[in-house]
Amino acid sequence: MATGDVMTPALLMLASWAVEAVFGWPNWLYWRVRHPVVWLGVLIGWLEQGLNRQAFSHWVRYMFGGFTSLLAVTLATWLAVLLVHSLPDGWTGYVVQAAIASSLLASRSLYQHVAAVAVPLSVGDQSAARKAVSLIVGRDPSRLDEAGIARASIESLAENASDGVIAPLFWGALFGIPGLVAYKTINTLDSIIGHRNERYEAFGGFAARLDDVANLIPARMTGLFVVIASMRFSALAIVVRDARKHRSPNAGWPEAAMAGALGIRLSGPRIYGDRCSEEPWLNPEARDPGASDIQRALRLYILALALVGLTLIGVVLLGASR
Repeated sequence: MATGDVMTPALLMLASWAVEAVFGWPNWLYWRVRHPVVWLGVLIGWLEQGLNRQAFSHWVRYMFGGFTSLLAVTLATWLAVLLVHSLPDGWTGYVVQAAIASSLLASRSLYQHVAAVAVPLSVGDQSAARKAVSLIVGRDPSRLDEAGIARASIESLAENASDGVIAPLFWGALFGIPGLVAYKTINTLDSIIGHRNERYEAFGGFAARLDDVANLIPARMTGLFVVIASMRFSALAIVVRDARKHRSPNAGWPEAAMAGALGIRLSGPRIYGDRCSEEPWLNPEARDPGASDIQRALRLYILALALVGLTLIGVVLLGASR
């Protein structure tokens, strides 16, 4: 039986996700071969250092940034296509594809990183909680109290549920490993050069817009899955009202859904380095979150991902019945 006879993109994503959820990306493997995203970062960093020159005008830097983004996406996707076509037919190729694709999903590591904040915060160890939250957010952790730590970790959980799990599954289910790799490259570009500061405002502008487009549908799907998983459908009204207030055209959807589902307020002013960003509140009339709300958010995350899994199973069964 050929690989193509048994493997659809949706089925491949299910298998890949099962591998990632059980094993993640083991430390021993990371220290030996690093991680595909690390190698993507090396390529992007090398191009950025050579092409993002202060002496260039804004538009020249923007065009070079666009070139860097398109080159990285094209090269990574082409390598993915080449890899898929070089694998043998049958279950051997199927297993190898699933193992490779699993490295580009992050449901297990996301849970672990957020849980690492919840555990010390629940026993009042804010110092350890700040250290843990500093690994998943860019804001200054030294300025965060209990509510700030909880807010930052829950926001990261909501946004990365979309960026790190649902979006790659979405594009992988549509286009297989090449679609998954293309999305992950776009998301990595945004993480490295898509910042609104003096160095990256021009050079990373194209990458940031590309990431906005790639996450347009998955972010809204994530918000919907969170609302359905919570069974608190009043949260949908909060999503519709508040999601558009977020500075990101996409992150507001899963974050507003999480805020409404948990009955807490998220976003609001935060400090990055020496700069205070006056962000609007999501679900502003609600209370501030606490340590216990991180655990509630993690349970909701698991339920929402269970719905995603059921949806993928439905897609596979629908395709098999045709």
